[in-house]
Amino acid sequence: MRVLEVASEAVPFAKTGGLADVAGALPAALSRLGCDVTLVLPAYREVFTRGLPIESTGVSFEVPIGTRRPVARILRSHLPGTNVPVLLVANDELYDRPELYGSPADYADNAERFIFFSRAALEIACRQGACFDVIHCHDWQTGLVAAYQKILYGSWPAVADARTVMTIHNMAYQGLFWHWDMLLTGLDWKYFNWQQMEFHQQLHLLKTGIVFADAISTVSPTYAGEIQRGPGGCGLEGVLTARGSAVTGIVNGIDTSDWNPATDSRIPKPYDATNVAAGKYAARVALAARLGHAAPDARPLAAFVSRLVEQKGVDLLLELIARLAGTGRVHFMVLGTGDAAYEEALRRAAASFPGTVDVVIGFDDGLAHLVQAAADMLLVPSRFEPCGLTQLYAQRYGTVPVVRATGGLIDTVVDATPQAIHDGLATGFTFGPCDPQAFMQAVERALAAHDDPTLWAGLVHSGMRQDWSWETSGRAYLRLFEKTLAMPPVSIA
Repeated sequence: MRVLEVASEAVPFAKTGGLADVAGALPAALSRLGCDVTLVLPAYREVFTRGLPIESTGVSFEVPIGTRRPVARILRSHLPGTNVPVLLVANDELYDRPELYGSPADYADNAERFIFFSRAALEIACRQGACFDVIHCHDWQTGLVAAYQKILYGSWPAVADARTVMTIHNMAYQGLFWHWDMLLTGLDWKYFNWQQMEFHQQLHLLKTGIVFADAISTVSPTYAGEIQRGPGGCGLEGVLTARGSAVTGIVNGIDTSDWNPATDSRIPKPYDATNVAAGKYAARVALAARLGHAAPDARPLAAFVSRLVEQKGVDLLLELIARLAGTGRVHFMVLGTGDAAYEEALRRAAASFPGTVDVVIGFDDGLAHLVQAAADMLLVPSRFEPCGLTQLYAQRYGTVPVVRATGGLIDTVVDATPQAIHDGLATGFTFGPCDPQAFMQAVERALAAHDDPTLWAGLVHSGMRQDWSWETSGRAYLRLFEKTLAMPPVSIA
């Protein structure tokens, strides 16, 4: 099967979030499963700072964008450690910038930047010679690809018979633009209607991808259901419900070579399920030293490793700390960066409870690995979570997650009910309502379980047995591609 992956970011070339992790790992997994995969990315300024081998292909072409015809220069690289080619769309006017999308405000011309990229991706595909079976698009930045494939490129042999798959990584990011940006697409105004490309008099790129793609996926089965209802659909629940039979949820994988306690060089004593207690204690000692403590204390260590934003339930975490930190029953460790108000509130909590609440503001990959190895439990009180990776890392490192029952969290953590414990399936603790009391009750359950060494060891070992590798996720995507190829394409009438 020949697959064209089209994404606006991918590790290790450029990254702002989880999309990049998926777009960098999935092509490699599909390649290992026997697919012929090509990845297409924009050539941002960031791409050239990563020390990766990049060369010119000598190929360039004009891309019609409204009345302009900017030139796309095509560069070549590959995903490290694989034979997956990466083709980079270069245009300095559009991509030679300090940020991928603009920060704190989005770039005013983001519509033009990703209209250009989407059309350039298909132009690249048409110049590849061999036909593609599947064109896999990611998020709003590639929302026009499926429309272009069906409307403008339907007679080009390389892509004419391909099926398009649109993956939604987070419904909160949709690509809404001024209606006059429709002129930049080169598509007939007849498609700017409430059933296809228009949303409240605006051009909606994610909606366009949902409507025109032959199949739609998102990053967990539960999230696939949540986005077909309010508020999870962020206004597009009706559009997604209309395409409900085409919507599939596939949990993201993790890089099991990077996140592997048995080989992790960022922790002091590598471990597996046979010596997990010794490995985690060594990590606790190292973490205590890193934080300036003489030695680790005997209390359970509850960690929070995430962005400090409303989605992640930081307000629930702060309330939990306020209720529990003074009891002497638990030690808190927080690692993350985000909203200034949350950062300051956490600093105040750490100052109020020295030796009980440790807070490190910032992102430190090595410290994240050490915290996952050292912690007894991981706190994930997200308001919504399309997939989530931190709870997958936790299970692999023998750290028991306490999560809100939403999106990918409920799909990947089995609540420690009496039956699940009896069956050896429990891997963590879940709670439903997004309120401090429900979160507190779940943590109390976890603390009570921690007091039972046999029960806790069962939870730890059950989590470490789970397979969240990209090979598992890759096989699920391969099944989706095969199913989509067996069906007729979506009509654009």
